[in-house]
Amino acid sequence: MNDLRGKRVAVLATDGVEESELTEPVSALRGAGARVEIISQKREPIQAFKHHDKATKIDVDRTLDEASPGEYDALVLPGGALNADVMRVEGKAQQFVRQIDEAHKPMAVICHAPWLLVSAGLAKGRRLTSWPTIADDLRNAGAQWEDREVVVDENLVTSRGPKDIPAFNKAAIELISRSPAAV
Repeated sequence: MNDLRGKRVAVLATDGVEESELTEPVSALRGAGARVEIISQKREPIQAFKHHDKATKIDVDRTLDEASPGEYDALVLPGGALNADVMRVEGKAQQFVRQIDEAHKPMAVICHAPWLLVSAGLAKGRRLTSWPTIADDLRNAGAQWEDREVVVDENLVTSRGPKDIPAFNKAAIELISRSPAAV
């Protein structure tokens, strides 16, 4: 049932992304048959981190200027405090997630990445989880924060962090597999 062949998934990330929160979901999605593209503000490889230490560089497939939300069936927002802090104030990233949400397409958001939902005005009234240190930010934005490995609220899957990636991947793939493909 979790066959993602024919589905296109966008991953928005920049320097400071938590490596496992990008690479493991991408691997799981590709393993299920999805075509996954890494999207950032620039074409240069982005610097991933393992917590506070630099890790691998990750190639970027397209820039925010080149990508259109209508081309994708789903969106993944990996965490990492540095990545999330930069992306939350990126107007094009805010617009991208708004358009994905308006089309009611699945979004899988982990760790600090819900900050972008807050800045895009999408957290209010939603049930979600995140890295515990941003729980107050989410509550203050009107979200109902839950301390669980995965929270699914309509088209939104959220998780707390790296230890929750297996459950996050499973929930994201299930949600994406049930959604219609982009035209």
